[in-house]
Amino acid sequence: MPRIQPRETAREILKIIPLVMRTVAAELRAAGEMPAPAHFGLLTMLGNQPRTLTELALLQGVSLPTMSNSISTMVQRGWVKRSSPARDRRVVLIEITPLGRATVERVGKAAEGHLSEMLAVLDPPSRRRLQAGLEVLRQVFAEAPTATPLQAARAARNRTTG
Repeated sequence: MPRIQPRETAREILKIIPLVMRTVAAELRAAGEMPAPAHFGLLTMLGNQPRTLTELALLQGVSLPTMSNSISTMVQRGWVKRSSPARDRRVVLIEITPLGRATVERVGKAAEGHLSEMLAVLDPPSRRRLQAGLEVLRQVFAEAPTATPLQAARAARNRTTG
């Protein structure tokens, strides 16, 4: 049996992610509440802890103006709020609101249900293999170092200028 090279596996991952995300995005739109799938990811991140606009832009790999526009839309919808800690009024934190938590929960369940229906066609051994493969991916990416703020800022700058 020929040995599979890491680059081949990487190529396959990069092919499948857009297919999965297209399905999830369609479900988010069908739920009628998410104007952009990226908002779902932002709400999920903010559900763990409040973050600054700069942190969110770096984590998502987008420019500050792009992130600011997304956050403004989410503030208008009542999903997040801006606040400043008393110790430093120059810092603006973005926090998820109760409505934002309820929205991400409801839309997440809808997307999960849709994916579950699609995966139901797999036989049990195939589902077990898929689950094992997902666990391998989780371990690899949970342990992978994230880009340093400087690296992320350079990448974002290159995307907006180049």
